[in-house]
Amino acid sequence: MKIRFLYFEGCPNSRPALERLETVIREAGIDCPIEMVEVISPGQAVRERFLGSPSIQVNGRDIESARAEDPPFFGCRVYLGDHGPSGIPPAELIRSALREALEPSLSHPGREA
Repeated sequence: MKIRFLYFEGCPNSRPALERLETVIREAGIDCPIEMVEVISPGQAVRERFLGSPSIQVNGRDIESARAEDPPFFGCRVYLGDHGPSGIPPAELIRSALREALEPSLSHPGREA
């Protein structure tokens, strides 16, 4: 499994979002490093398929699969959760993306996630 955390310098939601990601990974018992990616330009945002800061990608896919076709965005990101909009992704959104990434390896023994 490959987990990437994308952000830009000065984003006030980066640290709490990263802490939430680390907590969810730990609770799920997943032993996987988080690749930190600082996005510094609109051009890099396009190359990284960055949907705003902070973003989390699991195995190359953004955790919000419903936004897969959204254009890259070099700005602040807003997630919608049960408690309204927030700059920090809901824990369940992260959990769901991790579960989806693990399912192929569970249903196909010997295949690496």
